[in-house]
This record gives sequence, structure tokens and C-alpha cells, in this order.
Amino acid sequence: MMDFRPIFKILGMLLATLALGMCIPAFVDASRGNPDWQVFAVAAGLTFFVGISLTLTSSMGNARMSLNVRQAFVMTTLSWVVLSLFAALPFTFSELQLSYTDAFFETMSGITTTGSTVITGLDYAPPGILLWRGILQWLGGLGIVVMAIAVMPMMGVGGMQMFKIEAFDAGEKVLPRATQISMALVSIYIGLTVIWSAMLWWAGMTPFEATVHAMTTISTGGFSTSDGSVGHFDSWVIDVIITLGMIMGSMPFLLLVQAVRGKPLQLWRDEQVRGFIGILLFIVFSITALLWFETGEPPLQALRYSAFNVVSIMTGTGYTNHDYDLWGSFAMPAFFFIMFIGGCAGSTTCGIKVFRFQILYAAARVQVRHLLQPHGVFIPYYNHRPIPDEVIVSVLSFFFVFGLSFAILALGLGVLGLDFLTAISSAATAISNVGPGLGPIVGPSGTFQSLPDAAKWLMAAGMLLGRLELFTILVLFSRTFWRG
Repeated sequence: MMDFRPIFKILGMLLATLALGMCIPAFVDASRGNPDWQVFAVAAGLTFFVGISLTLTSSMGNARMSLNVRQAFVMTTLSWVVLSLFAALPFTFSELQLSYTDAFFETMSGITTTGSTVITGLDYAPPGILLWRGILQWLGGLGIVVMAIAVMPMMGVGGMQMFKIEAFDAGEKVLPRATQISMALVSIYIGLTVIWSAMLWWAGMTPFEATVHAMTTISTGGFSTSDGSVGHFDSWVIDVIITLGMIMGSMPFLLLVQAVRGKPLQLWRDEQVRGFIGILLFIVFSITALLWFETGEPPLQALRYSAFNVVSIMTGTGYTNHDYDLWGSFAMPAFFFIMFIGGCAGSTTCGIKVFRFQILYAAARVQVRHLLQPHGVFIPYYNHRPIPDEVIVSVLSFFFVFGLSFAILALGLGVLGLDFLTAISSAATAISNVGPGLGPIVGPSGTFQSLPDAAKWLMAAGMLLGRLELFTILVLFSRTFWRG
């Protein structure tokens, strides 16, 4: 039988942390005279009580707490689900009076850094709610970075074992080093948030707007304080700052730690980073040319809109500063496909991730050379290291399951009454954790408010599935997993 005590203990600590996070918007609402502070205070009290109860009742005495692989799968999925269940409470009882379905959708979208929303009238929403949305994405981004570095490689999900770090292996000797790495990651994350908050304040945002947008930029989440997203500010300086922030959030955070410690060239030497930048530049200049020649936008304006929106959609952030649905027939399929790319492994981004495309390309290249020289010995490489066969199989499996999951999600949304474009783009934006979809209903100028409740629950499941790399959840439905 699986020992659930370490799982419940971690859940308890996470819920207690979430409760402390609820106190921040409570203080903001109270300082501005908004009655919603009481909602946050009560929700924080309930969440903290449940969290502390779980922690105390799951005590393991003097035994050192550790997780095996099976426990890690269960803990990872339960963490995102349980945190979303409690984090939805302020949305439900605030003056917005969202149904619990809408509240859970908004929360899951926030904590998975998806950025899809059901809330309209953000310009007039209570400040506590706007800040809570930013905090959820900020915590979700930090959580996914730690999980991608410490947990995913251990579980070997989708080729993530390529990034396994010795310091996080279960063992007494490396525990101090693992703690140091974790603290360095948190410090970098907080530091980037503070820096971008200061720059956005300097660029013309209020301190409140700058703080929220910094949190949702570095976490590549995309929640804004306005229905018009970043386009509301209509500032090229703000667009540039946020574009650079989204790119920074897409970098492997371990390499950012090394860069801060005096090894900045490690970033450029990484094959994944070079691939990400190369793909990004190619798409940005292609869309810029499209805007320049087809819509008549001046070159610099075309570059501004193209760079911002391409980076936003490719990294899964979901900000917009212009309605790209109006950019012509080529733009819509282009944006649909870049939804799936994502950023680098070990970053806050989602989607398929660049390293999987690179591994697949290396494997395909070797296969072609085998066809040309059947007796030759060819080995695929990634970052100057041979790629093990199990990693290639894992990546191929990930692509297959990702495509299958996307198809099932799109078909499910179609069955629930959504038109073809809305269903297929909603499925893509959910499983890739992007935010806006395509078309007039869920596109950059729309919201997901009008979707039926069943579609919102299905999309929330798709967001969780995409954020946790598919297999982390799917393995829980295997009878073999629970027999082991």
C-alpha cells in the first residue's frame, strides 16, 4: 500500500502557503475600503486550518520525509487540483459573484499559467481580485519551475530525464546542495519579478499594475488588469519590456542561476536556448513581413505587434496588444501552430517544449542517414551528449499522447456545441496553456464566459493535463500503477 503521509504533509504545507498568499489581496482590499477583504480573510483562515491539519496529522515522527516515484506522481497531480479547489473560493464569494464553475476555471487557468479568462470588466474589478489572479500565476510559474527541475526528471516524463540533476536524487549527501539550488531558483524568480515591476512602473504603469504585470510576465501567465490586455496601455516601451520579460521567463532557470554566478555564456551554449531564439526570430520576421506587405502597417509598428504577439503565444503567456485575428488568412494558422511550441525545459513556459522538437529532429536525421548508409553507425546527439534510446522513445510517446489528447479534447468540445474554430482553438489553448484562442468568441478580443459549463470543466482538465506533461496524470488511471 502507498504511504500517503508524505503526500498529505506536502499538500498541507502548500495549502498553508496559499493561505498566506490570500492575506496579501485581503490587505490590499482593506486598505482601499473594498468589502472583499473579508472574503479573502475567511478563505485564508479556512485554507490555513485545513493545511495545518493535514500537516500535523501526517507527521512522520523523526523519519526523514522522502518521496518515491509513485508518490511523486500522486503528489504532483493532487497539488494542482487541491490548490485550485481552495484558491477558487475568493472568486466565488467576491463581488464578482462567479459560479463555482467559472471560479474554478479562472483558478485553474491562473495556477497553470494558462491565462484564459471568464471575467469581463477587468478595468473595474476589485483590486484584490486582480492581484489574486496575478499571485496565482506567479505561484504556478514558480511551482512549475521547481517541479520541472526536481520532480519531472525523476519521473522520466516525456524525455525530461535528460535534465536530471544529481543534487535532487534521494540521498543524505546531496540534500544541502538541493536546498541551495532551490533557494537560488526562488531568488532568481523573485529578483526578475522585482526588476520587471520596477521597469514597468518606470514605463508608465501604476505601481499596482506594474506589480501584477511583472508577476504574470515572468510566470508567462498572461493575466492582465484590463480587458484590453497590454494593448490597453498603448505604449511601445511597455511592449518591449514585457516582450523581453516573456523571453526571460522562457529560459531554463538553472542556466539563469549560472549566468548570475558569472557564467552568462552557458545560456548561449545551450542548444535548446539557441533553438528557441532561432525559431522565435524566424516566426517574428515572417509575421512582420506579412503585416508590412498585406495590411500596410509601417515596418517598426509591424515589428512591434509581431514580436509581442508571437512571443506571447509561443511562450504560452497569452498577452495581446493587437487583434491578430485581423491580420489576414496566413496569420491565423500560423498562430495556431505556434501555440504548441512552448519555450525551454526548466522554464515557466508550457506547450511541447523546444528540446523535444530538437530530439525528434536528431533522431529523424539519424534515421535518414541509416537509410542512405545501412551499415553505418550513427548516434543522435543533444547538447554534445548522446541521446539514450529510452529518451527518444519517451519523446515520441509524448508527441503521440499530446496529439491524441488534443484531438479528444477538441472532439469533446465539439460534442458540447462549440463551432469548429472555437472547439479546435480552445482545445489547443487549454492543452498548451496559452490563454486566448482564435475567432470572435475566444480570440484575443473575447473571453471564455459564453462557453457551457461542461466545456469549461473539460478545458480545465485539459489545462491541468498540459501543465503536468500528460503522463503525470494519465499514469494514475493505470491499474498497474496502484498495484505496484
